[in-house]
Amino acid sequence: MELTNYVPGSQLNLKDSMDKLSLFRKYEKAMQPASASCMDERLLMARDGTLSVYYAPFDWVNQDARVTLVGITPGKTQANNALAEARKAIGESAAPLEIIVRAKRTAAFSGAMRGNLVALLDRIGLHQPLGLSSCAALFGPASRLLQTTSVLPFPVFVDGENYKGAPDPLRTKFLQRLTEQYFVPIMQALPKSIFLPLGPVPAKVMLALADAGVIDRNRILDGIPHPSGPNGERISYFLGKKSRSLLSKKTDPDKLDAALVRVRQRISVWKS
Repeated sequence: MELTNYVPGSQLNLKDSMDKLSLFRKYEKAMQPASASCMDERLLMARDGTLSVYYAPFDWVNQDARVTLVGITPGKTQANNALAEARKAIGESAAPLEIIVRAKRTAAFSGAMRGNLVALLDRIGLHQPLGLSSCAALFGPASRLLQTTSVLPFPVFVDGENYKGAPDPLRTKFLQRLTEQYFVPIMQALPKSIFLPLGPVPAKVMLALADAGVIDRNRILDGIPHPSGPNGERISYFLGKKSRSLLSKKTDPDKLDAALVRVRQRISVWKS
């Protein structure tokens, strides 16, 4: 992966840091109006052609996490949920750090996909080395063990719609720069964690980062389907709820079977 320092048309401030509250403070007032949605121009961080990235309070990094779940980028549902929780916390006069912690924990993989995600994680047996009855606890009483993030940690949109992996994040300078500036520091702040990229796009980015020497390949457990609704057939097969004979041509059962075996084996010898 070639990481660049140039983003045409970018408004990104290279001094912004993921481990500080600089971004939150920069956009705090813009988040407060009830009318402020995830694509409010006051929250715009940068734009390049049809691509745009907006601030939503996903800044917080749980440096004690043992498991990091990695998506593509927060979607509109997650971003709006984070903004709503941040506004609520601001209205309660919460401290800045509490605000971003609450926003992130409330919004991470929120909506219908969270149920799918818990089922997928239980399927691979992740709850067992963590001493949990179910990975649902990672979004509640065991949240101290979890970090959630994305290879594009702040919401990215294409022509105003959720970014789903096109254009290629490894071949688009704007997206490369976002990964370098915001995702790489998150990985570096999580030395105790394993990483589970959800779906092929975050897996491709993380494996490229491993090839570039940014992260140890052994810390990446790839092959789990993304938990979003449009991925329903792959999810159903991975969970054992749909038989091979009923699958459409868009689903590769051999690939999913191999991923399930591989991830389970690696988790079985992992010590949390």
